Amino acid sequence: MEIVWTIIFALLAGIIIGPLARLVIPGKQDVSIGMTILLGAVGALVGGLIYGFLGGTETDGIDWIELLVQVAVAAIVIVIYLNTQGRSTSSTR
Repeated sequence: MEIVWTIIFALLAGIIIGPLARLVIPGKQDVSIGMTILLGAVGALVGGLIYGFLGGTETDGIDWIELLVQVAVAAIVIVIYLNTQGRSTSSTR
């Protein structure tokens, strides 16, 4: 049952982290909102794991460093997704 809550939390985090990750990527990204949320969820999960492996601990309230790691990982995941889809992350004009 814990895995279900982890997935639900990751999707909810993806709603915030996905768009934040797209904001830090320069240029226009042709990614749907659903894919943005899904990739943000992946970034939230992987970024949280990386933060934990680096010694991050539970805090009361928002952990800004963990959020930064999650957004950075989500941005990397989005760039990888765009590159595998053959889309460019920069404007050609």
